[in-house]
Amino acid sequence: MSRKGQSITLSISERDKAQLEAIARELGMLWGDRPNISKLVEAIARRQFLIAPNKDWTQERINALEQSIRALTDTGQIEQAQIIAKLLLERSELSLPLRREIERFLENSPPAWGLEIDRYILRQQPFQLSYQDAAGRLYKFTVRHAKITLHEKRQYLDCWCEETEGNLDLPQLNHNWSLRLDRIPEASVISIEGQWQPELDWIEVEMHLLDNLAFAYQAKPEDIAMEWLPNPQQIKRVVRQVTISFWFIREVMQYAPDCVIVSPQAMRDRFKQKLRSLLERYNM
Repeated sequence: MSRKGQSITLSISERDKAQLEAIARELGMLWGDRPNISKLVEAIARRQFLIAPNKDWTQERINALEQSIRALTDTGQIEQAQIIAKLLLERSELSLPLRREIERFLENSPPAWGLEIDRYILRQQPFQLSYQDAAGRLYKFTVRHAKITLHEKRQYLDCWCEETEGNLDLPQLNHNWSLRLDRIPEASVISIEGQWQPELDWIEVEMHLLDNLAFAYQAKPEDIAMEWLPNPQQIKRVVRQVTISFWFIREVMQYAPDCVIVSPQAMRDRFKQKLRSLLERYNM
């Protein structure tokens, strides 16, 4: 004779029932093609699945994982950041503001084609893409090196491209482009054959930091030298690898007049022209 199973009644809300059904489906506890809560409870009772506290992570661990999401996002590793974000959302230790912030991050993550670019970069696979600038003009680029970078709280694809026409940067840098990710049309990215460039083109730029900026300045990953000059004026000399003049000049403009570009002369002249244009606008 077969033994009938004992029946139990669970008094739970519809939301909790839906959560249990989702867990049952995830763990393969099904009756036909429907999730089966009874099979889930039976498997737990037989210790096929272990129940563990979901509120035993320290705040230090939570903070470290939150910072890793930011770091991975800033370096363009969106898929890895999403994995950690989803892991954190499973925890009950999260404060409500942090949970909402992570949910917004997942909602605003790049679409599938953005993740495809991320995969090309990780595989060092050259690719082609279409791009629409602010004026609505459409360009095609052949990309042989790229990284997703955060510029002024917006994601850009900083890339080395075969095409140079229309690039207004210094001649040594006119293969480098900075393309807004949200202006790359969907389904416009395809892989191509060929070699991956080891890095973006770059030039060395020397600048001198004065007064309070000299003491407050913190080294950046692109800085290759930083030292105090042997003079009583307390000037800090910084040498940086610059790949795109546009972003470098925008940064220096924030610190003027406490940041002086010393070399190369072409970069110094470009900054001087920017200052002249500013003065003309103010009739000075």
